[in-house]
Amino acid sequence: MNRKRGRRTTRPARLRFEGWIAGTGTSSGTRIVLGHWERSPFGSFSDVMIERANGERLLLAPTRQTADFVADTYAFDTVRSVPVRVSVEAETWTISAGQLEVRFTTGRRGPVGLALRAVPAALARRPAWSALTDVPARLLLNGVRTRGSAGGGRREWYGARDQRPIRAVSAAFEDQDLGVMASVEPPVRFGFGSVPRKPAVTRITTTVELARISGP
Repeated sequence: MNRKRGRRTTRPARLRFEGWIAGTGTSSGTRIVLGHWERSPFGSFSDVMIERANGERLLLAPTRQTADFVADTYAFDTVRSVPVRVSVEAETWTISAGQLEVRFTTGRRGPVGLALRAVPAALARRPAWSALTDVPARLLLNGVRTRGSAGGGRREWYGARDQRPIRAVSAAFEDQDLGVMASVEPPVRFGFGSVPRKPAVTRITTTVELARISGP
């Protein structure tokens, strides 16, 4: 605890999320980002961020608590609390989130995935490592950021440990076919950075630092 001029500042809390982020575009122009969290302060859960061709940004989250947290960290035009279910069988991922249905298949690791597999888990969890990889990620992965400022005065770090390319996608939202897989172009605008332009699923540790609290 630091004291200065009669005020006290509490060290901001850091929350850790361990799991996977999948990002893909579709030929309809809709881009989809899945967060599949195996461990988090809210237990295991999944959420989906959607950006339509017209720029509308939607969040689909399984509970009001998770919806509020994600919406306070990122920017959306619409937030919906709906059941979100994810199943993974071998190379096939199936996602059901309200009126969204997605299925995609992954391929073999490329050079990026093989390099990330060599990163020790303990190192990937460190914000200092994410700060170090921020510039290379921007240069090599079409503007991907691994650290930055989030909503509500929060800060955020991403530490990647694995990546596989997405090879095929089928998706429908509100009874409309979204078409076939496409690049994530233009980049999504939920936060300070986008997912890779080439559709991929990435194993990741996300650290969110809450806003600093000051008191008398």
